[in-house]
Amino acid sequence: MAQVTLLDGGMGQELLLRAGDSPTPLWSTQVMMDHPGLVEDVHRAYFEAGATVATTNTYAVHHDRLIRAGIDGLFEELHRAALGEALRARDESGGGRIAGSIGPLRASYRPDLHPPHDEAVALYREIAQIHAPVVDLILCETVASVAHVRSVLDAAKSAGRPVWLALTLDDENGLHLRSGETVSEALAVAEANGADAILANCSVPEVMAAALDVFATGELPFGAYANGFTHIASGFLSDAPTVDVLSARKDLSAVEYAEFTLRWINQGATIVGGCCEVGPKQILEVYRMLVAEGHEIV
Repeated sequence: MAQVTLLDGGMGQELLLRAGDSPTPLWSTQVMMDHPGLVEDVHRAYFEAGATVATTNTYAVHHDRLIRAGIDGLFEELHRAALGEALRARDESGGGRIAGSIGPLRASYRPDLHPPHDEAVALYREIAQIHAPVVDLILCETVASVAHVRSVLDAAKSAGRPVWLALTLDDENGLHLRSGETVSEALAVAEANGADAILANCSVPEVMAAALDVFATGELPFGAYANGFTHIASGFLSDAPTVDVLSARKDLSAVEYAEFTLRWINQGATIVGGCCEVGPKQILEVYRMLVAEGHEIV
């Protein structure tokens, strides 16, 4: 039986569900601003479901989003607010780790928009330095290209914390990133540039197994946390999208999602959780199923 780190699930979609607000291009950042304490409530719900890691609500807190909204002066304040909500939930829950989330610059699933290396490193490093005194690890999420792997690792390692790298996959072929580059190439670059763990994230659960087979050929701890979207619609790949153009699956129950995570663990994964549209109910079912199978949640 394995020792398994159980990540939390998605933050942004769960926040929108609880707030009842219409999505904006600022997504979970807007909800955090409009409903102080709600992020803490979501973190607490995941801890209560059995998660051992809280991922900070900082995925979309980037200068490019805030400048567009005219609130870039709040950049550091928003990061500190998100860190504080995660810490309070962790302390109230009696334990767990905090993962400082660094999402992609400019847009998710758009490797064509990723900035040049030096520019990207400077922007990612600024976030890593804010998070460093507070978090237990840095989680680089939805990494869509090899250039993105290099720049975000270069920046995140400066925090002096373990860095976990999460790759977003082609929803039709789990051997490829959304850039079209191979998972094998990304793994090699991740290992060469100091990643402490490698994961697949924010892709349909059906394609995770192919990537995990590649990860298993390397030396890093690995895992996966999938989303619950039907697919990434073309409207979400346009300028300043909102998540209401994406649809949640109706054919992915909590039990079915948990069964996917068990299959990943049977492939050697030791880190599992959920991404967008995977909420506390699904994480609770993952916890129950892992414990029933004799795995230790750490």
